[in-house]
Amino acid sequence: PAAITTRLLDLYRIGPGPSSSHTVGPMRAARRFRNACMERGVVPARVRVELKGSLSATGRGHGTHGAVLGGLLGWRPHTCDVDALHSLPEAGTLEPASRSPWCAVHADDVIFLPYRAYRGEVLPHPNTLVCTAFDETDTIVFQQTWCSVGGGFVREIDTPGREAATDDVAAPRYPYSDGDSLVDAANAAGLAIGDLVLANEVAWDGTPERIGAGLDRVWDAMQACIQRGLAGRGALPGGLGLKRRAGDMMRRVADGAFGTGYEHIAQAQAYAFAVNEENAAGGRVVTAPTNGAAGIVPAVLSEAAQRLSLDRNAVHRALATAGAFGSLIKTHASLSGAEVGCQGEVGSATAMAAAALCEILGGSPDDVEYAAEIGMEHNLGLTCDPLKGLVQAPCIERNAMGVAKAWSAAQLALHAGGEHLISFDRVIQVMKRTGDDMRREYKETGEGGLAVAVNLPEC
Repeated sequence: PAAITTRLLDLYRIGPGPSSSHTVGPMRAARRFRNACMERGVVPARVRVELKGSLSATGRGHGTHGAVLGGLLGWRPHTCDVDALHSLPEAGTLEPASRSPWCAVHADDVIFLPYRAYRGEVLPHPNTLVCTAFDETDTIVFQQTWCSVGGGFVREIDTPGREAATDDVAAPRYPYSDGDSLVDAANAAGLAIGDLVLANEVAWDGTPERIGAGLDRVWDAMQACIQRGLAGRGALPGGLGLKRRAGDMMRRVADGAFGTGYEHIAQAQAYAFAVNEENAAGGRVVTAPTNGAAGIVPAVLSEAAQRLSLDRNAVHRALATAGAFGSLIKTHASLSGAEVGCQGEVGSATAMAAAALCEILGGSPDDVEYAAEIGMEHNLGLTCDPLKGLVQAPCIERNAMGVAKAWSAAQLALHAGGEHLISFDRVIQVMKRTGDDMRREYKETGEGGLAVAVNLPEC
């Protein structure tokens, strides 16, 4: 099998909420379509973007309309003005920047296609965008089909199996293709998994300073998101009336309401609430590995960093360890709730956080692999079923539960005596197969699970 070459700074993307698949990915895809037109000298009279699959089913609640408009205007997820993004109109015309060789963008040309409009069509991915450029006679002059494949990654269908427009990278210093070979490589080199991953990043990039600066930006964005979330007040947007709870939870932790022995988990759960409430409000978050599951990794690592006084290098190693397992899941299964359910989001984030925490606490590479396996195993079958297509309920609480599961997984792995029955690789195969077998209603369509439970009669 080919060596894993997913870069940490591709896995950890900084961008606006509430969804990496429905906001960050579509913005990147629309911007790449715009750039492809310009590279070909195509100056369209108008453009149209048709949203299919989960992008259509839950895209309104996930901010997909504004994300696509932002991409067509040339905005980038990590630098765009979040307030301006969420203020883009549902209708009307948006003029391009001055001197830009691009057309005006009509908000009503971003179309949520109902399922009946493409029933029987085999989509290349459950999150599909069809981007079309027209000339003055309404003739198609250029068209691309893009897939938002999870975690903000996008793929144009002519380049199956890899991130679109990703440059080839040099061979890693310590190649690995799955969980077993990752552990073997770390043991053979006498390195912790985080150090091995960072060595590969340096081999690809050649400048440790750039890698460190990039991970600093990721960590700073995570910390800023936690602080904004803790300071947030009032109800979240979207109509559910869900009130922000992170700040109150943190005050209760500080007051000792959770007692001794559990307070560190409660504090991390308050951090997870903070991140995911900020995400639900459309704020700037870090995909870890997705927006919908963005709270677990920063919550677990931030609490551990404070309690254990972790230095900058230790934080970088923890992010690298978590990223290694996120990259394995992305390669061999999926990070997309629309493709495999929430096991690919909260399950993946739980596995990543468990692995990183286990290594922080002194676990060997074998222990770390086991922690990741436990974290994923006990999220198998988790459905993606947000109420009203909003990344709020059950998503926010699921992140807090993922924190507790990650902590438990790390502890179980550390005290298992070095043996376990099921490998991380095997559980990822099972996760992918479970997602394939899952009915589409339970994969971010808003048509099954808790998304419709509110309409069912009480037992």
